[in-house]
Amino acid sequence: MIEYSDKIYKRIRNAGVAGIVLGIIIIVGGIAIGTMSIVFGGSMLKLRKYVVD
Repeated sequence: MIEYSDKIYKRIRNAGVAGIVLGIIIIVGGIAIGTMSIVFGGSMLKLRKYVVD
């Protein structure tokens, strides 16, 4: 019986670690995409005066 509880504990722990790692990856990816959107949007706004006259 103890062997099964150890296996369950390890699986639950691994699932928790995987969830935390995925959350960190998603947050970092969101920040990177947001920063790129702001930078490229700013450069497009600079060029707007040459396109629309």
